[in-house]
Amino acid sequence: MFGLGPGEMLMALVAILLLFGAKRIPEIAGSFGKGIREFKKNMSDVQKEIETPEARPVDRLPSASERVEQNEDRPEPKKLI
Repeated sequence: MFGLGPGEMLMALVAILLLFGAKRIPEIAGSFGKGIREFKKNMSDVQKEIETPEARPVDRLPSASERVEQNEDRPEPKKLI
């Protein structure tokens, strides 16, 4: 695996154990697993959104006459000076 022999893998595990401690390693592994699950969930959500474009609302820019009508309904802003 990755060109590592059993001796190198054992040395890496010992180094990790010394750096993080026995109590911290399960916490790190758990948070790493949660991160992978969240990433996969978000990727599947994006994939579903891409596959079904008609399910998303389509934003449409208002025409020039619609913008004029919208501005007529709006009161003038107050001047600060």
